[in-house]
Amino acid sequence: MRLFPRPCDVSTEIKCQRWVENCRRADLEDKTPDQLNKHYRLCAKHFETSMICRSSPYRTVLRDNAVPTIFDLTSHLNNPHSRHRKRIKELSEDEIRTLKQQKIDEALEREQATQELNESNTQNAVSEEGGEEQEEEAAPLTLEEKENKDYLKSLFEILILMGKQNIPLDGHNADELPEGIFAPENFQALLECRINAGDEILRKRFELTAVNLEYCSKAQQKQMLEICESCVREETLREVRDSHFFSIVTDEVVNIQGEEHLPVLVRFVDESHNLREEFVGFLPYEADPEVLAVKFHTTVTEKWGLNMEYCRGQAYIVASGFASKMKVVATRLLEKYPQAVYTLCSSCALNVWLAKSVPVVGVSIALGTIEEVCCFFNQSPQLLAELDNVIAVLFQNNEEKGNELKEICRSQWTGRHDTFEVLVDLIQALVLCLDGISSDTLVRWSSCIVGRAFVLSSALTDFDFVVTVVVLKNILSFTRAFGKNLQGQTSDVFFAASSLTAVLHSLNEVMENIEVYHEFWFEEATNLATKLDIPIKLPGKFRRAQQGNLDSEITSENYYKETLSVPTVEHIIQELKDIFSEQHLKALKCLSLVPSVMGQLKFNTSEEHHADMYKNDLPNPDTLSAELHCWRIKWKHRGKDIELPATIYEALHLPDIKFFPNVYALLKVLCILPVMKVEKEKYEVGRKRLKAYLQNTLTEHRSSNLALLNINFDIKHDLDLMVDTYIKLYPDKVEFQEDFVPSNNSEVTENA
Repeated sequence: MRLFPRPCDVSTEIKCQRWVENCRRADLEDKTPDQLNKHYRLCAKHFETSMICRSSPYRTVLRDNAVPTIFDLTSHLNNPHSRHRKRIKELSEDEIRTLKQQKIDEALEREQATQELNESNTQNAVSEEGGEEQEEEAAPLTLEEKENKDYLKSLFEILILMGKQNIPLDGHNADELPEGIFAPENFQALLECRINAGDEILRKRFELTAVNLEYCSKAQQKQMLEICESCVREETLREVRDSHFFSIVTDEVVNIQGEEHLPVLVRFVDESHNLREEFVGFLPYEADPEVLAVKFHTTVTEKWGLNMEYCRGQAYIVASGFASKMKVVATRLLEKYPQAVYTLCSSCALNVWLAKSVPVVGVSIALGTIEEVCCFFNQSPQLLAELDNVIAVLFQNNEEKGNELKEICRSQWTGRHDTFEVLVDLIQALVLCLDGISSDTLVRWSSCIVGRAFVLSSALTDFDFVVTVVVLKNILSFTRAFGKNLQGQTSDVFFAASSLTAVLHSLNEVMENIEVYHEFWFEEATNLATKLDIPIKLPGKFRRAQQGNLDSEITSENYYKETLSVPTVEHIIQELKDIFSEQHLKALKCLSLVPSVMGQLKFNTSEEHHADMYKNDLPNPDTLSAELHCWRIKWKHRGKDIELPATIYEALHLPDIKFFPNVYALLKVLCILPVMKVEKEKYEVGRKRLKAYLQNTLTEHRSSNLALLNINFDIKHDLDLMVDTYIKLYPDKVEFQEDFVPSNNSEVTENA
């Protein structure tokens, strides 16, 4: 059956008139286009084959200029049985009235049967509750409503499957290519597969839906995906709210279908006392940091429903160039919520984080080059084997060092605490290997790899890159041990907090004597450049800018001192002060609550003073002092065979921890600080799944909705809730089409 054209303009009205004239139905001439579209159908047999576009085994679509032309108006004259069949004629008023009454009677019978069924279910529910009165009585569902909910449930099941299996909605990008070149899109293909598997609800709706209406539009898919995303996210956020306290962590900005987004994760301790870090969604990234801060706060509080009064930590892992903007976000949140401590994230090495935050263009370029070199060699085992051969030749007199570098190259060495030390050791091998690949005469590599190797070799042999890496290596050597301890055991983190003063003192001493230090650093850079046959010169951009300035006689050493060494040392000093604020250090000092730290301090600790900042988070703050005393005595006079718990995780899982409610509350708050590492890897899967999704999904196929379903595939979902939410939010989309019976003689029939 085919709907009459949908009324939208004058041309459509003319088309409807032509359809009626060709059908020879005088009784339809006074009908409006809207009435024709809603109540009348025309069989496909009345259209030329060229007017019909078949998009699937179950569905056909008329072309825009389709007009019915095939009518046999004489066959009934020679057919003796035709008197018993419908004829193409004008129906009398009595006949029309009879048809309508039959439809109405059938509808009333179905509604009565549905009502009796609902009444029976209601009586059973009341009897099970012991006759108690229900506060709200659910409205009975009609047969059409029940079928529609089942139909929507089938659609939601398909979308959830696509999300979990990381199947993009569109299997290809071929909007401008002729129809039939590619297979149907993935969503359509799964619909047809489900119908073939016996989904009668979908089959019925698919066969009876008017074909010139889009079956499930892109807009409807997007609406349903947003509901899926919201319902799945809510399952995680419900646990976060039950835990009360949480921290927020963002990862590096990612590209999703051409737009930049910020991945957001939350840390909390669940009801089983396990620290978890879960992915909760993407936020659209804004170039203006003030706008980003407002939207960040609005999304977390209003859209996701988290109470930021319970936020106890925030950390931002960002790519080079984004650090200053995310620092504005952290500052604005701290102004509103002073206890949301701004910290480092345990999954990012301090030296890497500091380097990415340096506001020097040369540093950003160098970091990007390092990442590209690492990705280049990790893309295939053959390239790594080629690099291994070069390393073996260069370090043939020091095989131990060579083997160590080979192992490092097979890891994500750009995220190490000693990244820049490793790079200085590797740079000669990297350059020689890239030169060998780019000058390939045996045609072992593709033109793409050869071209990329040439570009990377040119970047590594730029003196600006060499001096930048050497300066970063030397400056960050003062923070390397400090940063490594921050990612160590709980006791390492506690004592690292006490060593911050010494680190800052060393960096201040470097700043006071920067001329001397920079002279040594520049000499090291020039020696390395000479070893690689790299000319020592000022950056080309600076030289071009100074062409008209004849008085400029600045040397390379002075140039890099003023533009690189001085601003980098100043920035790192200030960044350490900001990230390790007084409040942050107080929180880290509270780690002396962990029994193993107590033991190393000979049980001579004073947590009361540092715990003042969390006084309002305690169930019984007045008894804190007495409880801490009992906690110290418990471990000081423990049995000889009892080991001291070494981590917060172990302390939280002690069988008698609930007898120390204040200690338990403090440990939970300390545990969720982003600087503390997640002890059990299985509770840190959110970040790993996020990385896997981004690596395995093309940029144009990424979807913020499907990503959440894929990353959180093991979270339970309530299909009934999704369907009810959709019906509530989009009631205008839920239209119930009345049943109709196709005619055996292919005439126009009427729907009451």
